[in-house]
Amino acid sequence: MAEPILEMNHISKRFDVTQALDDVSLDLYPGEIHALVGENGAGKSTLIKIATGIYRRDRGEVLLDGRPVQVHNSQEAQAYGIAAIYQEPMVFPDLNVAENIFISHRDRGPFVHWAKMYRDAEAILAKLDVNLDVRMPARGLTLAAQQAVEIAKAISLEVRVLIMDEPTAALSAHEVTQLFKLVRALRSQGVAILFIGHRLEEVLKVADRVSVLRDGKLISSKPRSEVTSEKVIRDMVGREIENFFAKSEAERGELLMSVRGLSKETAFSGVNFDVYRGEVLGFAGLVGSRRTDVGLALFGVEPADSGEIIFEGKEQTIKSPEQALRLGIAYVTEDRRQFGLTMPMSIASNISLPMLRRYLTRMGLIKQRDEIATAEEYRQRLSIRAPSVKVELEKLSGGNQQKVVLSKWLNADPKLLILDEPTRGIDVGAKAEVHQLINELTAQGLGIILISSDMPEIMAMSDRILVMREGRQMGIFDREEATQEIILTAAMGQKGGAAEAV
Repeated sequence: MAEPILEMNHISKRFDVTQALDDVSLDLYPGEIHALVGENGAGKSTLIKIATGIYRRDRGEVLLDGRPVQVHNSQEAQAYGIAAIYQEPMVFPDLNVAENIFISHRDRGPFVHWAKMYRDAEAILAKLDVNLDVRMPARGLTLAAQQAVEIAKAISLEVRVLIMDEPTAALSAHEVTQLFKLVRALRSQGVAILFIGHRLEEVLKVADRVSVLRDGKLISSKPRSEVTSEKVIRDMVGREIENFFAKSEAERGELLMSVRGLSKETAFSGVNFDVYRGEVLGFAGLVGSRRTDVGLALFGVEPADSGEIIFEGKEQTIKSPEQALRLGIAYVTEDRRQFGLTMPMSIASNISLPMLRRYLTRMGLIKQRDEIATAEEYRQRLSIRAPSVKVELEKLSGGNQQKVVLSKWLNADPKLLILDEPTRGIDVGAKAEVHQLINELTAQGLGIILISSDMPEIMAMSDRILVMREGRQMGIFDREEATQEIILTAAMGQKGGAAEAV
């Protein structure tokens, strides 16, 4: 077997009272896809930031081709042939494809040789079997194409180790297939790949070796042939999760909301459904089905143009989130970093934000003791991993950030909670906790609209499933009759169920 390109031996790293990494060793071989999995907060991001020079390790050593190296920043990492790409591609939208590929090059002189740059960009993309116009502005690219540009950028820097951190989180199934084709092409060219993912079915499909981190420690590292999803989950969470999607049966209460003929020009039309207290109404559909647009309309972010919304027996015209909140409607966005949270602020400040008036004195000052007490209550209730509610959100893992988003809107005491992709980008343990929270909320009589691209999740957690395709409602299916085949058939344009609200 070849010698490893990169070895990380006995790495430890502490942040204040949090031991992020504890004596972790990991090696990467040429021509191998090494998957790294673990719950949010397990230490994955800390490990790759040490490898790329963003963080300094407290103890341990990093070896490149068997020789100790010190990586102080991302530029030095690039010089060693170590590069990373993330779930949100970092392309410059106003630059074209070729310019993005060579943006990190400093060895091409003060003048741009445009013809050569375009030829070189085309050659790199051809090597990856990617067909892109190198003169096309990056803002017009799909997420999958942006990922391809990021990979091409790494190739242009003669990458030897490519770290891929959640690269499939925002991609469709077709785009994931395209990305995996690129990953395998890199493997055949001798690149060592560290693939970090939460979707176990994808990890097990693409990986040659799988390593598991838990609470900052390396739990296991095995060839793919010796690994099953059950073993990986057990290693990740330290316990068996027999009922990963476990929905508790809640008694359906009285009618909470009725929607009739809801439409918004260029987005969706003719949407009809009812939501009852204690019920989970799932929204399913393929990419571009406009499920999120319906959720945004119900919350008043992008109000509908026409149609009828009856909430608790009264017809309502919802034109703003403030109005929706007054009614008792809350919305958990799918993009927590951009729209759901204020990252520089603390956990406590984020949780209190929608209901800030509760925490103001007559002089307009914040009652910090009350604010912190509320945040502490949710930290305990949702098991948010943080040493204090005064910690800045950007220091938390993705799963814990998601719990803060949920806390923020639960603090608004909603009657209807719209959850848009609530488990995207979080680990299996955090997913199970979110599902348990859904069970608890429905048991308390909340109505929930669950928008999810995760087919097993939507089928297991929903009492009824509304299927959309390109802005049109294709049917509503009861839990008992819904199968994956029926849902996908409807999502692809073949009506197969009731199109009226039920």
